[in-house]
Amino acid sequence: MRVVSVNVGLPREVEWRGKQVTTGIFKTSVAGPVAVAGVQLAGDSQADLSVHGGPGKAVYGYPSEHFEFWQRAYPEVEIGPGVFGENLTLEGWLEENVHLGDRFRAGTAELVVTQPRVPCFKLGLRFGRPDVVKRFLAEDRSGIYFAIAKPGEVAAGDPFERIAEDSRRVSVADIVRIYRGELDDPDLLQRAIAVESFPEEFRQIYREKLARR
Repeated sequence: MRVVSVNVGLPREVEWRGKQVTTGIFKTSVAGPVAVAGVQLAGDSQADLSVHGGPGKAVYGYPSEHFEFWQRAYPEVEIGPGVFGENLTLEGWLEENVHLGDRFRAGTAELVVTQPRVPCFKLGLRFGRPDVVKRFLAEDRSGIYFAIAKPGEVAAGDPFERIAEDSRRVSVADIVRIYRGELDDPDLLQRAIAVESFPEEFRQIYREKLARR
């Protein structure tokens, strides 16, 4: 259970479907310790802060175990660290066994799980395949967003350890299935709402779901 790669990148302008688009999805693996503080890793930034970045999306982690699946699905794309725009390519933690509110240590930094990733068109831009956005959402391979609970430094090869497990045990995969409309479990919704790190906009949607029942 470790950090396979640390990946950062600054926004750049690229052409997509005849238009110029600014995106921060292109990440490059870096060697040595990287500072983790505030709302991002050193050397990293996002283009559209209305939907990307911020405290609840400060660090994006993606399980390397999914790479083989995506390589088979898109053989023309070189699948490897950073290709999903993730800051931390991880080994040993999947969405099924990571919960909202879980706290992890990565190097000397500490991170708290906030939500899964819901992709936008820029993932299609990165792959050169717009269909990957719908495919990404349909699979239980969303990756994991974290808030920074304690600043520090992280480097490739560092252990990635869970140091506190949220007692409500709402997995990241559960949230994706609720989003897709496959789960309608009032108890699960209540438990998700109770997790402090879960973003308020999601919690409000879940409150409204419960009120309509």
